[in-house]
Amino acid sequence: MNKEQDIIDMLKSYNQNHIINLLENLDEVKKQELLEQIEKIDFHQIMELYDNTKKEIEIKESKIEPISYLDKAKLSKEQKEKFDELGENILRNGEYAVVTMAGGQGTRLRTYRS
Repeated sequence: MNKEQDIIDMLKSYNQNHIINLLENLDEVKKQELLEQIEKIDFHQIMELYDNTKKEIEIKESKIEPISYLDKAKLSKEQKEKFDELGENILRNGEYAVVTMAGGQGTRLRTYRS
């Protein structure tokens, strides 16, 4: 079997007949360009990702509880710097938690970009 037929068979297996129809209507140069692009696509992974969108998400730890807090306005400069550094390190390491703030408080928090 040739490469083109292998790609067509693969497209059929993933119900991509519209692409096969497109291939049939292209000149040879454009057809080869499209075949090269198709060859680089991981259809199996795309289908897995798509199938995962249909699955119900199970949250294993759905624990909502109040947290202790510090009033940022009452912290010393050194304490603010310490907490800023701590937060930056946590974000850089990909460790974080979700906190929901009461109306308006989120606008007064500093944001960081790693």
